[in-house]
Formats: sequence, structure tokens, C-alpha cells
Amino acid sequence: MLTVSNITKQFRGESAPILKNISFTVNAGERVGLIGPNGVGKTTLIQIIIGQLKADAGSIIFTPLSLRIGYLAQALPFDDAALIRDVLFPGGNSVAEAEAEVERLAGALAHAAGEAYDRLALAYAEALERLERLGAVTTSGDAERVLAGLGLADVPLDAPVGTLSGGQKTRLGLAALLLDNPQLLILDEPTNHLDVTGIEWLEAWLREFKGGALIVSHDRTFLDQIVTGVVALDEKTHTARFIAGGYSDYVRVVQSEFDKQWAAWRDQQVEIARLEADVHRWKEKAMRKENATKNDHQRRLAKKVAKRGKAKETRLKQYLDSDERVEKPIPAWPLRLGLLEAIEPLPSGREIVTLEKLSIGYDAAAPLLANLDLRLLAGERVVVMGPNGQGKSTLLKTIIGELPPLAGRVRVASSVKIGYLAQEQETLDPNATPLSTLQAAAPFNETEARTFLHFFLFAGDEALRPVRQLSFGERSCLMLAVMVARGANLLVLDEPINHLDVPARERFEAAMSAYRGSVLAVVHDRYFVDKLATKVWYVENGALREEFRTPVGELEKVSL
Repeated sequence: MLTVSNITKQFRGESAPILKNISFTVNAGERVGLIGPNGVGKTTLIQIIIGQLKADAGSIIFTPLSLRIGYLAQALPFDDAALIRDVLFPGGNSVAEAEAEVERLAGALAHAAGEAYDRLALAYAEALERLERLGAVTTSGDAERVLAGLGLADVPLDAPVGTLSGGQKTRLGLAALLLDNPQLLILDEPTNHLDVTGIEWLEAWLREFKGGALIVSHDRTFLDQIVTGVVALDEKTHTARFIAGGYSDYVRVVQSEFDKQWAAWRDQQVEIARLEADVHRWKEKAMRKENATKNDHQRRLAKKVAKRGKAKETRLKQYLDSDERVEKPIPAWPLRLGLLEAIEPLPSGREIVTLEKLSIGYDAAAPLLANLDLRLLAGERVVVMGPNGQGKSTLLKTIIGELPPLAGRVRVASSVKIGYLAQEQETLDPNATPLSTLQAAAPFNETEARTFLHFFLFAGDEALRPVRQLSFGERSCLMLAVMVARGANLLVLDEPINHLDVPARERFEAAMSAYRGSVLAVVHDRYFVDKLATKVWYVENGALREEFRTPVGELEKVSL
């Protein structure tokens, strides 16, 4: 269905191409994940595939040429004045036109013969297919099922698009795309504004989809559940490689290659040390012989020894310059974790947050959650999950004291120092810099602050950029740095990884694994939850269900 062949793209003014000789295929029934760090060229590649950008070299081939392509962009160009119905059913007004065209062609066929008949028969078949497709979209129950699955069942179809939130607009675009019956799907971050229920519905829909799909996603569990192969873009070489299976299969392959390269590099270092010692030994031997005697015969022997030492030195140089020399592998995640390990934890098992008959929300007559009796213990990592709009963020804001309870109370132990990461980093000053933000939070001089920020991926002049110019992922890292610098022993995080790419998510997870304090977080990423959560508070329909977990990380420790 889709053949990407040797695509190369370099933007004007850049010293290297962002994409170099990218090749892969997507066939019917295949769902291919396109992964890589932010800025590596994933969106550029998609824009080339759909024709919004032109490649410098290579080709994009669709089979057949008339392939119906459904494309979901991260930013959707909706007119706020348009009706939701018109966005969902853009062909709705065309049904009558399609019916008229079928009738016209049927009448013409009745009086045609020869080549004219063949031409009209082909046009009639295409018109009939178009009418059936338009009619199926507007009259079947598919629309109701798709809208319900994406959490839009209660949205009035005659309302303007402008009444929807940003997340609802994304889900509306996805619903319209799925209802258009595409043969090839190209999805750029389809799960970004979906809760767990919506993601699981989309997974089920995609498993039944008969066409092909190319999917950009940072949701690793979603990729594991859905994709049949992974195309990974490399930010260093700007090339791509294909690995069959899901995201976990890709990780296993990359980790295995890293381990092999590390073992080969370590063996190489042993060999280099042996050769260097050999060279040094022969040089010393030659020098001793030459200095120990004035005898011509002995001096000749010393020169032979020196010559042999020189040969060994040449051999060492050839070894070091060899194409077979193994480069030292560099771990992918450079975040320094020692700072997080240094946080002084509270005694394990101690009650640090207690909710007593707590009711939360904005209207006492209709609380989002009521009569909550819960305990958060020192050392626990609690994740709050559930559909959107159920009160997850409100619960966090009530616990930290940003919102007053409607009833009951929240007790926080006096020794608890909370670090709060807001969903959209609204606690950051957009005009400040990472350097000034950190210095306002902790008594660091400039050198100490720059060193500290370097641990959190702000190197050199990056520490001087205004916060408003930082990506959401960079802001999350800055907020984490601020909380660590302040010595927080309870992290309260509202969607901390929503805007992070996969490498940044894994850095964040590594940081959370090393962090010795307690964590309370709203997270939709099931991979994150499975790896780290010791407890889940699941919120839905005004009720909260508590579920205890053993994190995958802890299971791995036990297996070791």
C-alpha cells in the first residue's frame, strides 16, 4: 500500500540532512510504528509521505494510485464556526449529488455500446461505490459507536467546533478520520488526548482495521498492543531501521546490541592494554641493552630489539586505526540520578497523606468524588487513573491545598515537603530562564546552578533560554530539577509525561525509579504505570477504586 524508498531531506541552512535514505513499506493488515526522539524528523517524514513537503531524493509510492488515505495531524485546522456534524460527515451534503450521478450514468449506460459502454460502466461502478460509502457513513451505527468509544457520545452534533476543548477537537478529528473509511491510516500522536478507556477502544478498532497504518506514538503500551513492526529513526545517523514486533521487541533488540557492543569494547580495551604493555616492555628492553654496554655486538642486538618494539608499536597503531575497532557504546539516557538518590526519604510505611471523608469538586451539591477515606504511605508510588473529566486533577489540587475540600479534610504530615508539577507547567514564569528559575528555588551560585541543570539536560546556553521557548518536555525536566533542588520528599505530578517523547519518558521513569521519596501522579501511560506504580487509584463515575500493584521494576529485581 505504501512504499517509502530512499527518502532524503535536508533543510536550507542545515549542515546535515534530517532524513537520509529512509526506506520501508506498509502493507494491508500491517500497523507500523514510527518512533524516535522529538526533532529527529518523524513529522517531516509524514509530511513528505502525504505530499506537504518535497523530498530532496527518493520516492513515495501508493498502491493503488487511488488509495484512500486518512491523515490525523497533531494540530487540526478546524474552523471554530463549523458544526460538529459537518466535520464528522463532510460528505453528508454530497449524498444527493452522488445519487443523481448514479442515476445519470445508469441512464447513459442503457443507450451506450462498445468503448463508450465500457467507459461508462467503469464510471458507474466508481459512482456507486462513492454513494455506498457516503450513505454508509451517514446512516449506519458506526458514527454512534466511534463517538462513544472516543468519549464524544454526549457532544451535540449541531454545536460549533469552537465549543470543544483542545482534547475534544483531537478526538473529533480522529472520529471523522475513522468514519471516512480510509484504506491507509497515517496517525500522528493519536492517543495524546485520549484517556485509558479511549485508548483501549482505539486499540480494539485498529486490530479490526483491514488496511495499513503508519502510527507515530510515544505510548509504548499502545505500540506493543497494536503495531506489527517498528521503524526507528536515528538522531545521529539520520537513517532508519525496521524491527518486527512491538516496542518491547525493539527495546530487546537495541539492548542486546548495546550489550554485545559493550562486551566487544571491553575485550578491545583489554587487547589494547596488552599491546601497549608489550610495546613499552620491548622499548625498555632495547634501552637497557643499549645503555648497559659499548660492545658493538650488543648494540646491534639492542637495535634489533628496538626494531621489534617499533614493529609492535606499528601493529598497535594499525589496531587503533582499524575499521573493525569498536566504539565505546554511550547509554541513551544521560540524566544523572545521583541527585534524586540523595533525597532523604521518610520512614517507610509511615502515613504521610490522609484523606478523611473527603469530598472534592466545585459544587457542594454535585461533588466529583465524595467520602474518600484513603492513605498514602511513605515510599509508595500512587497513580491516579480514569476517564477524562472525572476529577483526577481536582483531587491532586485538593491534596496540595490549591483547592478547598467540599467536605472532610486532608491531613499532610508536618515532615512532608511537596513538589508539585502542574499539567501545563503553569507554575513556571514564561519570561524566566532555567538558570534564574533554579536560583530562585535553591541557594545556588551560577556555577552550581549550571552544573545542576546540566544533569537535567540543560547544557551551555540552553540554561539561558526563556521558559516560553522551551518544549513541554524541557519544562517537565526543569520542574523536576526545581523540585529536586528544593528537597521534595513527595512529588505530586499531574500528567508529567504527556508531552515527552519516548527517550524523555524513559529518562523520567529512570529518575522516578531512583527517587527515594513518595509519588502521587495522574498518568495515562500504562507502560509508566506498570513499571512504577505500587498502587492505583482508579476514578470513574464518582467512585474511587484502590488497587495494589507490584511494579515491573520490582519484579525484575526479584528475578535477579
